[in-house]
Amino acid sequence: MANIVGVNIKKLREEMKLNQSNLANFLNVDQSLISKIENGERSLSIDMLEKLACLFGVTIDEMENENPKKSSYSIAFRANELSYDDLETIYAINKIAMNVSFMTERLKGE
Repeated sequence: MANIVGVNIKKLREEMKLNQSNLANFLNVDQSLISKIENGERSLSIDMLEKLACLFGVTIDEMENENPKKSSYSIAFRANELSYDDLETIYAINKIAMNVSFMTERLKGE
């Protein structure tokens, strides 16, 4: 499973046009750890997995699947480089949007 997660992190990171340093800064870890995670040499904590899933706009379950669906919460930026604050903002927006979607689905069932 760890290798699938690593592959998905790399795929989703590249879709967002982020580099490993961007993710490392966002997670407050060294860039080499991101490289090792993507290559299946290291695993990441559930906290880091949750934070990355929200950043990418996918669920943790989707991060563990072979082909995670592309986020429907995509945000377009016209910047060459995203800062830590930019990533935190994307994370917060995605978390809110995903929670609203989850609650909407739950309320449909009632």
